This record gives sequence, C-alpha cells and structure tokens, in this order.
Amino acid sequence: MKTVLIIDDEEKLRTLLSRIISLEGFEVLQTGDLRSALKKLEQSDVDVVLCDVKLPDGNGVEFIPKIKEKFPQVEIILLTAYGNIPDGVQAIKNGAFDYITKGDDNNKIIPLLYRAMEKVELAKRVRRLEKQLGEKHSFDRIIGKSSAIRKAIDLAQKVAPTDTTVLLTGETGTGKEVFAQAIHQASTRSKQNFVAINCAAFSKDLLESEMFGHKAGAFTGATKDQKGLFEEANHGTIFLDELGEMALDLQAKLLRVLETGELLKVGESKPTKVNVRIIAATNRNLPKEVEQGHFREDLFYRISVFQIPLPALRERIADIEALATHFLRLSAAKTNKKIHSIPGDFLASLQQHPWPGNIRELKNVLERAVILSSDHELNLDALPVEFQRRSQRKNGKMLSAFDLASAEKIHIQKVLNYTNGNKTKTAELLGIALTTLYRKLEDYNISHP
Repeated sequence: MKTVLIIDDEEKLRTLLSRIISLEGFEVLQTGDLRSALKKLEQSDVDVVLCDVKLPDGNGVEFIPKIKEKFPQVEIILLTAYGNIPDGVQAIKNGAFDYITKGDDNNKIIPLLYRAMEKVELAKRVRRLEKQLGEKHSFDRIIGKSSAIRKAIDLAQKVAPTDTTVLLTGETGTGKEVFAQAIHQASTRSKQNFVAINCAAFSKDLLESEMFGHKAGAFTGATKDQKGLFEEANHGTIFLDELGEMALDLQAKLLRVLETGELLKVGESKPTKVNVRIIAATNRNLPKEVEQGHFREDLFYRISVFQIPLPALRERIADIEALATHFLRLSAAKTNKKIHSIPGDFLASLQQHPWPGNIRELKNVLERAVILSSDHELNLDALPVEFQRRSQRKNGKMLSAFDLASAEKIHIQKVLNYTNGNKTKTAELLGIALTTLYRKLEDYNISHP
C-alpha cells in the first residue's frame, strides 16, 4: 500500500486530509512538526509527503533538502495558507514535487498525489532494474572456481575501481565482454553508460563514424550531425572488442583520444572533449602484430597498461560442469523442458572435448542438446557427432570416451582440480603412490590449470 505522510500543526486539517486521502486507498501517517516527521520517515516506508510551509519548529521549504538528502525517493508537496511566488520557486528548486495553496487548491491534492505516486513508482522500477542489471553483470555472476578463472577475476576486481585502461586477451568465446561489463559495474562509472562495439564488424570508414561521430555533409548519406559511441559513453565506459582488427590510420586517431581526451568527428576540425574509460579486447597476439607492422607500438603500450588474460575452457575443465548446468537451466527454460541434471556419460563427453569455441561453443552445444533431447533427460546422441566419436589413444590403442581408462582419467582430473593441482594430496585421496600418479598424468596427458 502507498503511504502518505501529512505534516501540519493544524490538527483539524490533518484529520480532514487524512480521511480524504484514506478513501483513495492510501495509508496515511500524521505529525504536527518536523522533528517527529523525520522519525516517521525513518520508521516507515513513506512515498509522498504533504507538508505545511510554516511549522512550529521550522520552515517546510527549508525542510525539503533535509528530506531529499536522507530519503531521495520521497516526493514532497508543499501546502501553504499564504502562497507567494518566491516561496513556490524556491520550493521547486529545493526538490518539491509541487507547491499549492490551502483551501483554494484542495481539489488539486488528490490528482497531485496520484501524479507524485506515479513518479515514485517509476523511480522504484528504475532502481530495481539498475539493481538487476548490476547483479546480472557483477563478478558474482562469472561462473567458475578453477584457479585459472579465479586469477582472472582477482585481477579484474583489483583494477575495476580505477580508471586504468584494461586489455582483455584470450581466445574467441572466453567471455571478454562479460568481464568488461563486470569491471564497469564495479567501477565508479557504473551509473553511466557502458557502450560496446565490435571493431571487426565495420569497414574502416564506418567504424570511424561509429566511434567518433560525424558532421552533416561529411560524406554521402550524412544528412545530419551524428554522435559517436565515445560521446555516448562520456563519463562511462567504452568496450572495444576485437581491437586487433582496427586499421592503422584509425589506431592513430584512437591513440589521440587516449593521450588527450579529445576526438575529431568525421568532417569536423574542432575537437570534442570526452571522459571515457576504455576496456579493449583481442584474440590476437598484439606484440606479434606490432612486430609485423599490423598494430601501432605506441597504441599497444597505451592500451595494455593492465592486461588480463582469460583462460580457454580446456584450461578450466573443473568449471565445465557448473557452466554446462547453467546453460542447461537457461535452455530448458527457453524450450519449456523439465531437464534438471546432466548424466555422467554426457558430462564425461563434455569434459573431454577440446572446446575451440570455448564458453560460447559450450552454450550452443547445450542449447542444441536440450532441443534434441526428450522432455526430462539429456540424451547422449543429442551431442554433435564429433563428441560421440571422440576417442583417446593409450599404449597404441584407441579408447572410447566411456571405457574404464577414460573414466579413470576423468576421475583423476576431478580430484586434481579439487586439490588445486596439489599432486601429493591428489595421490593421497586416490589411494595411490605419488609415482603412480605421475605416470598416469603422463599416460593420460593430464594437466591442471
């Protein structure tokens, strides 16, 4: 129920207003002075305040900033027996929703209350969405407990509160944009825009226009001024994905932004100031690209102030089960199937795949498998054919993915992951000699991330 607090030292008026407002279905609280009003605001979830201007312990106009400072979501309507323009102007400046005269404007109170309540509800929805967005893109949503992914998360959390430029490296599909969003969300810029652009998705000229904007008439089809994504991200964060694909002359213009905080729109000679944090990502080996003349050395040193390498999925086998379970839930919900778990042989097949497409490939495989499986269970034959045919060689023999040797490899890998690579502890838990463990690690070509 929506709550209204009436602050007025005239008890009869308070009682009358309370009756009228209660009939509209609102909960009504009453008080006769500012001190007790603050207590009620602290004790109750008030949405709208109806406040007299002249009160025994203060002035309603001056009281508005105090309410807004502690309770920014509350809307305030001021009531006065003697309305005057200066007080009304000051009240609005101080943050009042409206300012009305008692008696003459009594018929306006209920419509005003409804409009104020609409504004409060809209603000609450925005806060809920911001909270959900923050939770969606927080570090807590990055799935995995392997040492490789925890190291990357630890680095990202340390750099997030700063304005330092970040370079995310790793293979395609390792979750670079997820990390970029988490860094932004944990930064002081989280309330501002996060803007992402894939540098490989545009031609050189179009990418320049997208990034920096253009003036009307700068090229054929430019009929009006257009803001670029750097301006859209002003005071926020811009994520430049696939940075290694950017043309050399455009790299020089990006370097200017990094060095001066100024950009030149296409067709304009006057620079535009921007305050943007840059997070870049690439799956290329940029030092090698620099050696070959494909990437500017000066830009590389400016963009790689803080590098975070993201591990490939094959380097974090311990996380496959958690990731697969997450994608299973998403796909099952999308397809209205009641599949809640992953069978052992299905999981074994996932854990033995090399995953060249990394997490993105895993997501697609799970979605395909859910679609092709029955309503209640994942079917092994719903996996792509390369999973079903995958085999491993040991002592010159071809071993299927589901024989005893393969199961032993998976078990050793799980225990090794559990001990974070501690081979002495692993051997102890497996009940075998340390030398036997080393031999099996070599036989099965097992490595711990």
